[in-house]
Amino acid sequence: MPRRPSAALPRRAERRPITVLFCDIVGSVALANTLDPEDMMHVLDVFRTSCDDIIARHNGYVARYLGDGVLAYFGYPSADEEEASRAVRAALALQAAMGSLPLPNGIKCQVRIGVATGLVVIGDLVSRGEIREVDVVGEVPNLAARLQSAAPAGGVIVSEATQRITAGLFTYRPLGPLTLKGFDAPVQAFEALGATESGSRSRARAESAHTPTFGRDHELRILIDRWSKVRAGEGQVVLIRGEAGIGKSHLVEALRRHVADAPHVQTTWNCGPNTTDSALYPVAEQLARTAGFERGESVEERRAKLTRLVTRFGLTSPLSTAALADFLGLPPAPSSPLEGLTPDKLKAVTLDALLASLDAWAGQETVLLAVEDLHWSDSTTLELLDRVAAKAKGRRWMILATARPEFSNRWTDTADLLHIELTRLDRGAAERICAHFDAAAALPPEASRQIVARCDGIPLFIEEMTKSVLEGMAAAPTRQGDARVFIPATLHDSLVARLDRLGPARRIANVGATIGRHFSYDLLAEVMNAPEAELRQGLLELTRSGLVESHGLPPQSEYLFKHALIRDAAYESVLKRERDALHRQIATVLREHFSDLQKKEPELLAHHLTESGAASEAIPLWAAAGQRAASRAAHVEAVGHLETAVELLRRQPPGAERAAAELPLLLGLAVSLSASRGYAAPEVGRVLAEARVICDAMGNVPELFAVLRNACSFYIVAVEMGPASETARLCLEMASKTDLPEQRIESQYAQGYLLYMRGELTEARKYLENAGELYRRHGGAQLVFPSPQDPLVGSLCALMQVIDALGDEAGADRIEEELEAHVLRLGRDYDRAYSLCFRALLASARRSYVRLRTLADEALTVCNERSYPLYGAIASFYKGVAIGHLEDADAGLHIAMSAFDALDRIGCKLARADRLNDIGRVRMAMGDFGDALSVIDVAIADSISCGETFPLPKLRRTRAELLEGAGRLTPDMATKDRAGALPGALPK
Repeated sequence: MPRRPSAALPRRAERRPITVLFCDIVGSVALANTLDPEDMMHVLDVFRTSCDDIIARHNGYVARYLGDGVLAYFGYPSADEEEASRAVRAALALQAAMGSLPLPNGIKCQVRIGVATGLVVIGDLVSRGEIREVDVVGEVPNLAARLQSAAPAGGVIVSEATQRITAGLFTYRPLGPLTLKGFDAPVQAFEALGATESGSRSRARAESAHTPTFGRDHELRILIDRWSKVRAGEGQVVLIRGEAGIGKSHLVEALRRHVADAPHVQTTWNCGPNTTDSALYPVAEQLARTAGFERGESVEERRAKLTRLVTRFGLTSPLSTAALADFLGLPPAPSSPLEGLTPDKLKAVTLDALLASLDAWAGQETVLLAVEDLHWSDSTTLELLDRVAAKAKGRRWMILATARPEFSNRWTDTADLLHIELTRLDRGAAERICAHFDAAAALPPEASRQIVARCDGIPLFIEEMTKSVLEGMAAAPTRQGDARVFIPATLHDSLVARLDRLGPARRIANVGATIGRHFSYDLLAEVMNAPEAELRQGLLELTRSGLVESHGLPPQSEYLFKHALIRDAAYESVLKRERDALHRQIATVLREHFSDLQKKEPELLAHHLTESGAASEAIPLWAAAGQRAASRAAHVEAVGHLETAVELLRRQPPGAERAAAELPLLLGLAVSLSASRGYAAPEVGRVLAEARVICDAMGNVPELFAVLRNACSFYIVAVEMGPASETARLCLEMASKTDLPEQRIESQYAQGYLLYMRGELTEARKYLENAGELYRRHGGAQLVFPSPQDPLVGSLCALMQVIDALGDEAGADRIEEELEAHVLRLGRDYDRAYSLCFRALLASARRSYVRLRTLADEALTVCNERSYPLYGAIASFYKGVAIGHLEDADAGLHIAMSAFDALDRIGCKLARADRLNDIGRVRMAMGDFGDALSVIDVAIADSISCGETFPLPKLRRTRAELLEGAGRLTPDMATKDRAGALPGALPK
């Protein structure tokens, strides 16, 4: 009989990923026609018994028998991060077992097997008479059944999702798209041919990826240093610990690649979740590989291979040979020396023989022994490893072990132990991983930001989510601008597995996740309305699980899901209709009991109203949340809130009332988009164009000035000088009519900045100083401006460059001091990032590279913390320039060029010629005068053609120095050429 759900199985319907195996006997109808019914029943009983045993050994759940077929689930009732690989292993084991079934009359049985992975809804237990079954609804069971029908006799076919999750663990043969009954489109499928030597998904990924070790250079250097000590005869034991997906196996593989060309031998013990109760399984697997065992060979062949191995190792003791044969599952020979040994004595003999064989295998070689995933190791393997670690001292052995945090360090007293704790990557490293897998820069900026934000610095999460989003875009090319960011199938099972281990606390995780990534005890208590003791115990279990962290004690405690994706998995496992009800309940509780929270975090109530279908009530709350976030320079958050408000508003019927409500939302969105994505980002231009249409339709509205002023900034950063001049002129005209101080300040600043770009320095100085004077006279710090940065900050930044270019270095220094003091008084991160980048521009123009490095590092810190990609890229550029002049020219140039390309991608053409000048000077410092001259010539041509001629004098000075350095210009000629590049000189 199949294993039926017990009372312990979950009764609440839920959404969850599972892997389904469907196995069917080939030719069963013909077989039934030729056999006596009793014999056929015996065949089915033997087949089902074999299925029960194999599926159970691989942690599967036999859901039901369908005549001569069997339906099994993996990942139910508890999810397992290896559920897909267990299902494929079970399928291959079933395939192999069929040939040896004890069937009557010499009958040989073959099966067809289909395996598919995906999301299903698993319902409540359904009673059908005395049988209670689990309702599973979704595409996956049907797909597994259809794949089984398409499989050849004795074949195993898996779905594309299963193959992707288990890639590297098995050898697959692509079958191409299959046309399956009931499926509208052809389905990609693969035939499973056998298992590889990779023992775990983590190792398989590390072996196949060959990606750089982003953010782990320091740790890799430490491992390389320890390897050098090993080669000098100092044995090393290294334990790398960190949470799942943090990059432990990747770091091990990076060391393997580094030492690949050095003389040494290496092997790996792979611990796994399937084998925690199998003593010494990782060692047996490794020894069988060393002996050359192959699937399907006879006992005699294996015994001969083992004999050759122990002979090569020089193990002459019959007791050791017999112990190794027993260890590898070979039946004992007659009069075995193991007869009469107690279990403890057999274990001791086996451990001695294994240690001796390892010693003989190593010989005098340098050894790298990697032990992966120690948290899944059995106790006997750990005991053997203890002895190996002790033996490593004084030998050229490196024991390199990996484990998750729950594994406690066993070797605190071991000499030369190195313990490396891997932490989450910073934002910069996370962005580099995302960019590495998005080599074609196909991801929309918002998708990249979401990936980095939601993956919390876990390299595996970043990699898999980036790949998943790109695959989704490729599958639906018409939605390129709307890339969906969701939990990849390759991560879903491992995330749900962690939730399943919670037991009753799982329900608390579901409700908490519906509230949000962060939730409080008092809010959760009101929503759940559960007994206090039960709720407190559940939260204690949830905290102990490591999935959430808590602050304070109930009822004042606060909780945070440590991983955004864990929160997403907990939320997405709740049925949609139940989610809707929970959102309505949370919204009601917030309104009735948490009015202060509504004011402090209006987005929380707005979210729950939106998800419960009350969009019209949510719109003003989203608008308030956007305004509040923008006032704190949290522009990324402001963009999300305001975009949601606009999207919901546009679902309402068009008309004057909707337009009037939409215009301020669009203006706020344009400002925050400019700050968070760059003034010239395409979405900024699109939003401003939409706002201009509304202004034109509504007539001469006050919001028109804000639209024009932000459009002027858009054109300035895109270096579209014609439209920039026109919008600056219109701003001046409007300001003169309204006489509003904020408009006069902004219009003077915009006109001054435009003149500065053109190199008309005297006129630019006049307008910029006027803007500053008006700001001070009218208490500008208290005014509301339509631009993301403070206009005095912007005016001083440009004025500083102008005065320095006019030759007044001391005057520029005084402006910089005023700027720094004003930014400090404002206390706004955006103005700080903006000003630091302009101060870096001045330091670069003066070739003060030590100061440039300091300013760039400070700006990068702010930009990474607050997600300012435009100024982050500018700061990265200047950091590269400083490194190029102070440390490593090649490395600095690489950093600078990467940032240069990033600025081009986001549409920032402003100061592009300045940046080319810096690149040319780094190349000149490298002695590469030819390429440097080419860069400068391109910069001069660009500067003249686009009209941003401010950088021309410095470009001409650089060109003269290059020609002189290359010997193509005499000093006298160089002096004449520089005469056209004096401070304030204009292009001819």
